[in-house]
Amino acid sequence: MRVIFMGTPDFAVPSLKTLVEAGNDVAAVFTQPDRPAGRGKELRPSPVKETAQSLNLKVLQPERVKAVDAVQALRALKPECIVVVAYGQILSQEILYLPHWGCINVHASLLPAYRGAAPIHWAVMQGEPVTGVTTMQMDAGLDTGAMLLKAEYPIGADETTGEVHDALAALGARLLVETLAGLEKGEVKPVPQAGATSYASLLTREHERIQWEKEADAIHNQVRGLNPWPGAYTTFKGETIKIWKTRFLESNTADTGTPGQVLRIEDDGITVATGGGLVKLLEVQPAGKRRMAASDFFRGRHGGVGQGFE
Repeated sequence: MRVIFMGTPDFAVPSLKTLVEAGNDVAAVFTQPDRPAGRGKELRPSPVKETAQSLNLKVLQPERVKAVDAVQALRALKPECIVVVAYGQILSQEILYLPHWGCINVHASLLPAYRGAAPIHWAVMQGEPVTGVTTMQMDAGLDTGAMLLKAEYPIGADETTGEVHDALAALGARLLVETLAGLEKGEVKPVPQAGATSYASLLTREHERIQWEKEADAIHNQVRGLNPWPGAYTTFKGETIKIWKTRFLESNTADTGTPGQVLRIEDDGITVATGGGLVKLLEVQPAGKRRMAASDFFRGRHGGVGQGFE
């Protein structure tokens, strides 16, 4: 199939590679313009651009894909299908209906659950046991288009968003190729979304703050759901620290304390009381410092049993 690929971050890279490996004719790759990054604020290409160049594919980087010249470029390429994987721009109606097979999106959830910008983060933070990938025909709504194929992925109890992200990126790439082949053969038909919907909104600073009054499993899910970005945080003696790794613990009647209070300090971590149950802090990061074992941090700050996080 003659395809135009639109994508920008790491999540989209496996889909682009797999499209090429499967023998599809990738006429061009659209990705976001190079952006300033790092301390020097030098322009840096997107992961998709770097991959496209390594595959000797044509790269286009319009500031606005809906602009007249960008749409003209799309028409001139005569795609049979436009594949969109985390591109970062909204497509116009004109673009959506330009190719014969329309615009096919790879979305990192089992639609209609977790429509929106951060489906992986929210699935992990909500403690979902299963997530997955959906391919769909794009329409004017926010992830509301008719579904084509789905693939499930079980989320481990301690698995992080970063780990789920990588697994879904690979799963989505395989599902995309299967979807395109199925469309051509007439074996894949669009199915309207139905049932309860949910939305995965953009993360804010408030989503990152640990509220120790919550249940221990919710705090554990929050920490792994915000790893590796942007990170859950708390404060100790007025110092902001990020919490990168925790373990959910079952409590017993001997474990009492106010939410955020340190109950035990052990070599493998710090046990903290919550609004229900216990959580052990394993890895933390003080502001401006490297990540370290939670017990090393606590001892270095002269922390003791009975003190608390806020």
